[in-house]
Amino acid sequence: MLDRMKRILVVEDDSSLRRALSAALSPRASALTACGTVAAARAELHAFQPDVVVLDVALPDGDAFDVLDAVDALAAMPLVLAVSGQASPDQSFRLAQRGVRAFLPKPLDLTTLERTLEDVLAQPPDLVPHLRAAVGHAPVHDVEKVVRRTMVAEALGRSHGSKNGAAKILHVSRQLLQHMLRGTPS
Repeated sequence: MLDRMKRILVVEDDSSLRRALSAALSPRASALTACGTVAAARAELHAFQPDVVVLDVALPDGDAFDVLDAVDALAAMPLVLAVSGQASPDQSFRLAQRGVRAFLPKPLDLTTLERTLEDVLAQPPDLVPHLRAAVGHAPVHDVEKVVRRTMVAEALGRSHGSKNGAAKILHVSRQLLQHMLRGTPS
C-alpha cells in the first residue's frame, strides 16, 4: 500500500530521527525530502508538492499549525501524519480538525509508522464530524456545493490540471466533470 506514495516530506527538528524517518520511508517514495523548521517546511511544500507529510508538532521556529497553514495553500492536500513527544490532547484534537489523518507519539516505532501510513492510505478521511458540525449552521444545498467544489478542486490539483485525470479520480465521466466545473465559480 505504501507504494502509492510518490513524494514524501519529513518535517522533524531532531536530526537523528529525521535521518531515521528518511531512511525508513525513502524506499517507498519516488522522491523524499526532509527539513527541520517551519520556514524550511513552507519552502519545501511549495517547491516539492508532497503527497505525504510526516510532521513533528513542535518545531524550533513554530509548530505544526504553522506548517498546516502553508499546506492549506497547496493545490492538492497531502496526507499529513503528525508525530510528537509532548502534544496535549487539545493539540491532537486541533490537528485532526485541520485534516491531520493520524497522530503518533514519540518515541516513534518505525514499524508502527509504516502500519499507520498503510491504514491511513487505505481509508478515506472521516467526513462525519465535519458534516455534523455544519448542521444548523448551513443549509444542505450550501454544504453540497462546498463539497462538490472542494472535491473538484482537489482532483484537479492531484491530476495537475488534467480534466481527464480529475474525472478518473472522482469516478465520474469527463462530461459530468465539465458540468460540475460550469457550476463552480472560480
